[in-house]
Parts: sequence; C-alpha cells; structure tokens
Amino acid sequence: MTLENQDQNKKSFLRKLLLQKEVRGRKAEEVSFDSSEALSDPSLKSLFSHQLSSPMPSSQVQSFSVFVATWNVGGKSPHSGLNLDDFLQVHDESDIYVLGFQEIVPLNAGNVLVAEDSEPAAKWLALINQSLNRSYSVASRRSKSPLCSSLLFQKPSLKKVCKSFRTESRRRLKTCNCSPILERKYSRDCCVWPPSTNMTEDYCSSEEDEDGLSNHVSSEISTPASANQMKYSLITGKQMVGIFVTVWVRKELVQHVSHLRISNVGRGILGYLGNKGCISVSMSFHQTSFCFVCSHLASGEKEGDQRRRNLDVIEIIKNTQFSRICKSPCSRIPEKIMEHDRVIWLGDLNYRIALSYSETRRLLEQYNWDTLLDKDQLKIQREAGQVFRGWKEGEIYFAPTYKYSYNSDIYAGETIETQKKRRTPAWCDRILWYGDGIRQLSYVRRESRFSDHRPVCAKFMVGVQVTNNDMD
Repeated sequence: MTLENQDQNKKSFLRKLLLQKEVRGRKAEEVSFDSSEALSDPSLKSLFSHQLSSPMPSSQVQSFSVFVATWNVGGKSPHSGLNLDDFLQVHDESDIYVLGFQEIVPLNAGNVLVAEDSEPAAKWLALINQSLNRSYSVASRRSKSPLCSSLLFQKPSLKKVCKSFRTESRRRLKTCNCSPILERKYSRDCCVWPPSTNMTEDYCSSEEDEDGLSNHVSSEISTPASANQMKYSLITGKQMVGIFVTVWVRKELVQHVSHLRISNVGRGILGYLGNKGCISVSMSFHQTSFCFVCSHLASGEKEGDQRRRNLDVIEIIKNTQFSRICKSPCSRIPEKIMEHDRVIWLGDLNYRIALSYSETRRLLEQYNWDTLLDKDQLKIQREAGQVFRGWKEGEIYFAPTYKYSYNSDIYAGETIETQKKRRTPAWCDRILWYGDGIRQLSYVRRESRFSDHRPVCAKFMVGVQVTNNDMD
C-alpha cells in the first residue's frame, strides 16, 4: 500500500470517527433531556422548567377583549321574553365572554341535598346564544323547530344543550400550548384528553347524571344545521347547585383554546355543600393561561360575617385543584388558581357596608359614594391584607347592587310591604383580577329589574402570548 493510500485511509477513518462521536453526542443530549434521573435533580428541573415556561423567541403579545359579568338572579328561572342584549353589551362585541350566575335555582334542600335542576341553566344558555348569535337566532326563529323556543319549554339535558351551541359538532379541544420540543417528544400523548377525572368530556354539565334527563330531551335540541352562521361558540357551561358559569369565544378563536379544566369547591352547608362556593374554569388561550373563578360567598350582614367570607376566599384558593392533563414532567400547565398568568374572580362576594341602614340610605340619597366605599367591607379587608392580597378592582362609580324589591328600582325595605326583606344596600356583586397584562376598560352595573341584584359587568383588554405558528 502506498503512502498516499495510507493517508487517505487515515483521513477516512478520522472522518468516520468524528461522525460517530457527533452522532453519540446527539444521542447523549437526547438521553440527557429525556432522562427522568436528570429531572429528579431539583436544580436541573428548575432550569428545564424555566426554559420551557419562558416565552418562545418566535412569539409576540397580542391584545384580546374579554367581557366578564356576574349576576345573582334570585332563584328565578328566565322567561322567553328576557332580552340580554344590554346585559351582554352586544353593541360592543368582545372576543371572549365569561358569564357567572348565582342562585339560578332556589337554594332549597331539594336542590342542595338531592338533585339540582338544570333546566334554568339551559334556558340561560339559550338566551345568551340568542343575543351573542343574533343572526343565527333570527334564522332559528323562522324555522319550524326553533331551538331557543324548544329549550325554553322543554326540560333538556344540559350536556346536550351545550353541544347545540358549539360551532362544530362534538368538538374536543385538542390544541396544546406545550413547547415544540415536548410536542415532538410526547407526540399525540402530550396532552391526555379528556383527563381521567369524573368530569365530562364536554365540561358542560350539572352535578347530576346528565343521562338522567335524556328522556326529557326533544329531538329538536340538536346541533344546529346553521352553525356556520354563529359568531360565538360555547366553550363550557358548568353548574353547581345555584352557581352557573359559561364561557363563549369567537368561532375563529376556538382553535386556540386548550387545556380546559373545571374545579368546584363547595363552601355551603356543613362547610362543603354547593349552595355556596365556586366554580373555577382553567384554560389556555394561545400560549397564556387563564383562570375564571365564579363564586357565591357566605351571606349575612352581622359584624364578623366578613371574616366568614374571607375564609371562603382563602379555602377556595387553597382547595381548588385542576387535573394534570399533560404527561410532560416540565409542563407549565397550572394546577392552582394563583399559578395562572391571568386570573379574574367574579361573583356575589356578599361583602356589605359597615353602616346602619338609615345612615347608608342617607348617604345614598346624597350620592356620597366615597364615604360609603370607605365603609365597604371588601375594601376594608383588602386594605388590611386579610383577603385578596395583591388583587385589583376597578373604581366603583355605581350605586350598591343589592338588595332591590323585585321588578323595582327601590331598595327592599323602603315600603311597608318590603320591610321584612330589608337589607342594608351593599356592593355585593364584584369583579377582581390578578396578574399582569390585564387592563380594565369599564366597570359598570346594568339596570335589569329581573332580580333583587343588579348585574355587574367589566370589560378587559388582556395581553396574550401568540406564536408565529398561531398566526399562520
């Protein structure tokens, strides 16, 4: 063998050796990333978690509008003529609607201890759809089998009703906001959907067995054929006794909603039944996590009752637990309320004004909001650091929302007939938020006389991390 051939063989051997080292190096890097032993090291786990939870370089922040409303409807079921256009401010459309109700059924023993009635929830969904999807609703009313009318006069399964307000039949939310590395690693199993819990696949249910009402369902209640005309799609509708929360999203944005989970916490009778408590909704929108908490806290206007409400908030934050649906050990999908990027809390928080009825009425007649707000229990408790520490609430420029005589603009107790129902007027119905990237645009009450509470609404602009892939 010549010297020249020997040199070529040596070079070929070196190239093969270097190539093998490079391949082994790549494999070693993959093994290092995949290794559960490496992730068991707290420092390495923290490093990986930080890298995966930080915004991806190819992402940017976009703003979306979120409309939030809370309404205690006093145990009354809605009638077919109730128009929600003003309540939902349909003249100023939003990208996402989060609507929370309290006392959609009377809080009696039958609903609390036996089986709650889901018929009012179905009626509220029909009315909400009628306002949000106005063009679709008009078309439905012209048809021989109007969906809204059938819902208002039937006793339907809430699960089936929810499906009828989806823009896609039996759609499951499968999109995942995990990092591309994790998506490639876990492939289709990155997110387990639906999660292995006692919650339904659609997250549209009451606490009762949904199939138990199936024999009451009219064949008219089905996925509408004209769903492509709908502007908004129902994402979830969940009931716990009198509490009902529903989330709607623009049809074209549904594909960016993922990791939808629900958690209920009862704080009522015996400290755990559902006549008081909360329903919390966790979801990812693009690359940002959201949590919406709809609550009905302890009632009462005696001195010391505010501490019971404080305890309700503390226990709700402590005990709310969202199921883990990503197999990735470094997943950033939050499992607790305070782990989310954006949190909005709405509901009948029941905090009162720490003044006598007569003194409160005198200040109301003077429109002396500042003095009244100085005596607002929620404001006092927040400033003392007893509850909602670090949370924000918009300025209140509206009259107390509770308690009114039914179908009246007069507070209960101002007439002889209503003196037994007299309560000191208070701002019971509130909306607060936690986290950066949230800007409140409005905070108002609406003037419906349907209930002894006035509904309260807020509109937000929220910053959302959007990847370049999402924008394609």
